[in-house]
Amino acid sequence: MRKKLLVDVDCGVDDAQAIMLALAAPNVELLGITCVHGNTTVDNVCRNTLRVLQACNRLEIPVFKGAAKPVLGKSLQAGHFHGQDGLGDAPDPDAPGLDLVQKEGAVAAIIRIVSENPGEVLLVATAPLTNLALAVRMDPSLPRKLRGLYIMGGNTESRGNVSVCGEFNFTADPEAAFIVLNDYQCPTFLACWEFTCYSKLSWEFCDAWLAQDTDKARFMARIFRYSIEMSKSERFEKEFVAGTGLISCDSYAMAAAIDDSFITESEHRAVSVELTGTHTRGMMVVDTVGLLDKAHTACIMKKVDLGKFQQMMMAALK
Repeated sequence: MRKKLLVDVDCGVDDAQAIMLALAAPNVELLGITCVHGNTTVDNVCRNTLRVLQACNRLEIPVFKGAAKPVLGKSLQAGHFHGQDGLGDAPDPDAPGLDLVQKEGAVAAIIRIVSENPGEVLLVATAPLTNLALAVRMDPSLPRKLRGLYIMGGNTESRGNVSVCGEFNFTADPEAAFIVLNDYQCPTFLACWEFTCYSKLSWEFCDAWLAQDTDKARFMARIFRYSIEMSKSERFEKEFVAGTGLISCDSYAMAAAIDDSFITESEHRAVSVELTGTHTRGMMVVDTVGLLDKAHTACIMKKVDLGKFQQMMMAALK
């Protein structure tokens, strides 16, 4: 039986890689892609998502525009890593236009698609969680209808990448992350920042991955060039990831949704998000002593099958 996936993205380069993983998986039916602010503006996110679908000859998959800013506070963007347009500032004169975006908004689409497929949809969120938070506020029954929720975001060791203690997706909308971690009482899986750093792939693999003689590989090589240079910089390796290698953050959450056996070690903890700390706003709170008094726990990924991950990444560009 094919898995039904709904994906919420802020389409930067690693979101593009995650989408391509899903499109290449024979056991997956991608029901739609919802877009939200994050790595770039929400309009750019929509354009980038359409570019990825065009590169994979899958423009029939519906794309929905969502929130342009967080619930509270100012927007963060990641142009320093993904390029100002979110896809490495690699020009594409044949890119699809925004006229292909659905008229229905992303939040309404999430509620509708999940309601039309009760107990079947795996929701994969690789972006700030604004759309998901708005959806559960509009329909509190939404989480009960989900088969599972897979999130790339948060952190477990208070290591930040946009603030001292904050990971980008959660820090870009802490209130939304708080709402989602507390209101979605469904099976929840977290691919957190430090875990992705510990699970990097070698640059030798990356070279072979991009060297495949396909249009998809050439597309990825074009949009990924800028981020590869950033990833190989001395500051990035020393301050953020303590070593060298490819980190396709969003792809870990997607791979877990595609293949249950991808996760080889995990821990279940109650989690929440800090909203008020001077240095810790947006940091994920992991309850190891039971003081949050929450019955619902999330599955925090610790180790994964990197061989399987490499196979899935290679297949995505074939």
